Amino acid sequence: MATEGIEAVFLTTHNWGKAAKFFQSLGYELEFSTNHNSGRLRNGDGPYVFIAEVPEDREPQTQIVLKVPDADAFHPDPAVEVVTPFEETHYGTKEMTVRDPDGRLWSLQAPAGN
Repeated sequence: MATEGIEAVFLTTHNWGKAAKFFQSLGYELEFSTNHNSGRLRNGDGPYVFIAEVPEDREPQTQIVLKVPDADAFHPDPAVEVVTPFEETHYGTKEMTVRDPDGRLWSLQAPAGN
C-alpha cells in the first residue's frame, strides 16, 4: 500500500490571527478555530492548512502530512526510515513519522479506526 498524496500542511506561528488572515487573503477559508489559537483552513479540494500558535521562544515549523488510508495495511519500503511507528494522536488519527534521505521528517496520517 502507498500513500495517497499530501493531506495537510501543519504550520506553527507566533501569531495565529496574522497567519490565518494571511491564508484567508490567499483564498483559504477558515473551517474551524480552536479556543487555543489554532485552526484549520482550506482552499477548494486541496490539502488543508492547520496553524497553531507557539511561544516566541519556539521556532515556527512546517510539517507536510501524507495521507495513508489504513495504518494496519501500510508497510513502508525498506528504503523508508521509520522514526516513530503509527501511534494514536489526541486529534483522532494515527500518525507515523519517517525520515527522507536528506534528514527531513515527514508525517504519515491514517484514520484512527484502522
